[in-house]
Amino acid sequence: MKLRIGLLGGGSWGTTVASLTSQNTPTKMWARNAGTVKEINQYHRNEKYLPGAKLTESLRATTSIKEAVVDADVVVMGVPSQSFRYVLEDAKPYIRPWVPIVSLSKGLEEGTKMRMTEIIEMVMPGHPAGVLTGPNLAREILAGQAAASVIAMVDDTIAIALQKVFLTGLFRVYTNDDVVGCELGGALKNVIAIAAGMGDGAGAGDNTRAAVITRGLAELTRLGVAMGGRPETFAGLTGMGDLVATCISGLSRNRHVGFQLGQGRTLNEIIEEMSMVAEGVKTCGVVMELAKEYNIPMPITAEVYKVVNEGATVKDAFRGLIRQESGSEADPG
Repeated sequence: MKLRIGLLGGGSWGTTVASLTSQNTPTKMWARNAGTVKEINQYHRNEKYLPGAKLTESLRATTSIKEAVVDADVVVMGVPSQSFRYVLEDAKPYIRPWVPIVSLSKGLEEGTKMRMTEIIEMVMPGHPAGVLTGPNLAREILAGQAAASVIAMVDDTIAIALQKVFLTGLFRVYTNDDVVGCELGGALKNVIAIAAGMGDGAGAGDNTRAAVITRGLAELTRLGVAMGGRPETFAGLTGMGDLVATCISGLSRNRHVGFQLGQGRTLNEIIEEMSMVAEGVKTCGVVMELAKEYNIPMPITAEVYKVVNEGATVKDAFRGLIRQESGSEADPG
């Protein structure tokens, strides 16, 4: 029997994953906007988030959370991290016992500093919690370009079963039982991507971008390992892979925010014109709280935080990084 998928979220990545899974198994997707639902069901498109892309014709959408999840054997959460808890609580009465819940979100909850799988475990105790994450740019995947991702769950048996649900054509899916490391890699890299975008927008060169990416990887790895992730995870798809894609691609929302900041625009102007959420904007404050809690120096994140939250300029940020003392490459800074 094929596993039935209920996916919550009608943005670019949620829609992309729903289109992928519907090639393998019955998939019903919830979106808030009735126009989006009609467009998916009648025309197999989501022009607001994925202009020009054709979705799998068997994918069905609904504005009812109950309808999306009541018969689901697997629930996939494709909503931004700051609304994740509220959408899950709305869905809770309709999700059958023991159904696995998989997060697509790459952020940390403000206030609680929780990862999305921690929220799942709190709101839905007894349900296996996992995350699908990696260097996955939605438009490229829907265009049929090759990509790789990771399904991370503590229970490897469940991960292997779900691997078959997401594995489609040129979309290759690996398994990993380091849920903490995989989830943190996806969340922390967004902040570094803003820094890389700031450099690009300000006219810095490839050398600067390479330095931001590599020092950023060292930075997020230090915090990730301190929080319980495995070092090798951050050298893989969900760490370095996702970081590189997000820092260099013109399709990256977080790099876009950084680029526009580097061009001298204000954060409010940038966010107001975006239809999608750049998770790194909210996540950078949470990361700074965690860095302080775990006593981990994170100079790049600190400078991004100052630009995003304290009115510092991009020039201020790069001056701050330059003033950092250079020691051994193994040292922070």
